[in-house]
Amino acid sequence: MSDKVYKIVHVIGTSTESIQQAVRNAIERASKTLRNVDWFEVKEIRGSVNKDGILFQVEVRIGFRLED
Repeated sequence: MSDKVYKIVHVIGTSTESIQQAVRNAIERASKTLRNVDWFEVKEIRGSVNKDGILFQVEVRIGFRLED
């Protein structure tokens, strides 16, 4: 078994439904272009309010394993 090395990207996920959905949206979108996504960390939660309702926003750090 070899040691693993990871790279981290920061993405912002949004949702009009919930914080959890904003996290899912961020991870699902990042997974379309990144291979070997192994973990995530929610760094910040925020939102905005306007006449149309609430928009949830999350800053997510996503760790993906670099290939050998």
